[in-house]
Formats: sequence, C-alpha cells, structure tokens
Amino acid sequence: MDGMQFDATRRTVTPGERGAVAIVGAGPGDPELLTLRALAFVQRADVIVYDRLVGSAILDFAPDNCRRIDAGKRKGGAVMTQTAINALLVRQARLGRAVVRLKGGDPFIFGRGSEELDYLKRAGIATRVVPGITAATGCAAASGIPLTHRDHAAAVTFISGHAAGTNDGLDWAGLAHGDQTLVFYMALSTAGPTARRLIAKGRDPATPVAIVENGTLPTQRTILGTLGELEYLVHANAVSAPALVIIGTVAALASAMPREAIAV
Repeated sequence: MDGMQFDATRRTVTPGERGAVAIVGAGPGDPELLTLRALAFVQRADVIVYDRLVGSAILDFAPDNCRRIDAGKRKGGAVMTQTAINALLVRQARLGRAVVRLKGGDPFIFGRGSEELDYLKRAGIATRVVPGITAATGCAAASGIPLTHRDHAAAVTFISGHAAGTNDGLDWAGLAHGDQTLVFYMALSTAGPTARRLIAKGRDPATPVAIVENGTLPTQRTILGTLGELEYLVHANAVSAPALVIIGTVAALASAMPREAIAV
C-alpha cells in the first residue's frame, strides 16, 4: 500500500489478533519441539492453514472451534496451489480472523514462507513470522549427529533435493569439498544423481551418510552408509518421505545413539 512501511522484525501481530496472519514454524515433527511463541499462536487461532507435514498432535493444541484447513502439497495427489494458498490467507484475514499459517520446520527454510510474507505485505495484511526448528537441526540432533564439529566439519550447507536433481547452477565442485556437512531436503528421488555428481567432483565415495526418516517422531529411522551406497540405501530400506540426507564425516557419529534407533 502507498506510504506503508513494513518491518518483519517488529512485533506487528500478537497471538489471537484478528485480521492478521502469523506464519508459524511447527518444527520437525515432535510437538514438544514447538517454540512457546508458536504454541501461543496456535492456541489462539481462529483459522489454521497447515502443511502436510504438520502432525495431528500439533493441531490438537488449537481451540476446538478453530477451523483447520489442509493446504498440503502431495506428490501425485490433490494440490492447493501457492496462488490459492496466498488468496486464502488474505481472504480469511479480511474476514477479521486470527489466522495461523502453520508450516513444517522453519517457514523460511525451503518453506515458501517468504513468498507468502511478500504477498500478505503487498495486500496490506498485518503479518508476523514465528521461526521454528528446521528439519536439519531437529533430525540431526535426534540422531546424535552434530552438523558442525571441530574435527570434522567447519561448515554446513542446506540444499533442496529438488534442485539437486537438475543442472540448475549448483556449485557441485564447492559442495564436494570435504570439510563440510551437506544436508539435502526432499532428496529421496534425487539421491542417485546427487551422489554421482558429488563423487564426480571429487567427494570420496566412502564419505559417511545418514538418511533420517520421520525425524524426531516415534517412527524415526536413521540409516547409515556411505555416499557411494546412497541410492542403494534409499531403495533397499524402502525409505519414504519425510526424510533428510546428511552427508559428511559427522554422519558416522550417529553410531553413538542407541542401536534400536539406527538401521544400517
């Protein structure tokens, strides 16, 4: 709107404020990993527009009269387009409701939260962003894997698995540098190409990898192996989404966790 200034760091929205939207990170799955601020928004919402990876245990924190709208995107299934989600958020806010856009992990890590924030800002809707624990940190911690380590990794990089399946300009030579941890989101279908590209650029095929399925949930599995085996590990263990792929010597440290939590 003309003359309107927007500051995403300012507390423009409080829990339960009507005519406003809170874009809230729900964390990696375990409801106990919600932040206190995220919980406050969920508990005072009139409407929750949630993603597929937000579990029922988290939605159960909402009031009984809260309207819950499934906006999850499913591969090969019915999809609410991003355009439709954007319009829905604006419409519900203009009806004077306290709206929570609930997204798995952190809304600004591969979650399109920035696109929604921009759309709401341009529509003149009061908006607040509540960060969440992203899948990389949540799943790694639940598997006993430190993403950085003085002896193993001086850096960590988060990468979209969708991007890894294309020749989209990713710096594969830089990613193949050994003194870092790579975390691939949404990477099951591109596990093979990802491993082959890294190896072709110099990453040792014996580099440890961990695949974390259903991270932080009671059904979590942590599957260990090497980069050269990555595609085989995905198929041999029938890994299904949601799953995260961690590549780097830190992945071998998952062996410190109880054996019942780990498949090899």
